[in-house]
Amino acid sequence: MKAVKALLILVALLIAVVLAGGLMIPPKFSVTRSISIAAAPDKIYPLIADPRAWKQWSAWNQRDPAMVIDYSGPASGAGAVWAWKSKSQGDGRMSFTTAEAPKSLSYELYFPDFGSTSTGEFRLTPSDGGTEVSWSMDGDMGRNPLNRWMGLFMDRMVGPDFDAGLAKLKALAEKP
Repeated sequence: MKAVKALLILVALLIAVVLAGGLMIPPKFSVTRSISIAAAPDKIYPLIADPRAWKQWSAWNQRDPAMVIDYSGPASGAGAVWAWKSKSQGDGRMSFTTAEAPKSLSYELYFPDFGSTSTGEFRLTPSDGGTEVSWSMDGDMGRNPLNRWMGLFMDRMVGPDFDAGLAKLKALAEKP
């Protein structure tokens, strides 16, 4: 009986530490990756600004070829929207909010399963012989202490997908 009581106390303390610790973790997270591409911004920008083009380079689309995608709004740039349903990648919606061709594109990303919204941006900066492409995403995990713990790992969870996507974008943009 003492062992069960001690185990219950230990579990209660562990839960308290996880919840209290989660409340002390900042709710905001940021993920940023960059790559140099040997192509002009004019060649890269259409691959980013057109949601239909993401199928060619996005790691998420590559992982689930059966992903069901609906497009709305203009074909590219501000106002373009794509929503998807995927068993492996989850459901989501990305709306391009601002576009300054061929320099930048901002978006809002919504995941209904988590009730979370993040914002992101692509920046294309001309550099020696090509373009420096930066992809960033910022989000707020809210007041839920368990979500805040997840926020600590967003760079490790999303960063590799950004790296893979940027590498495929590079290969695509550098094709003659």
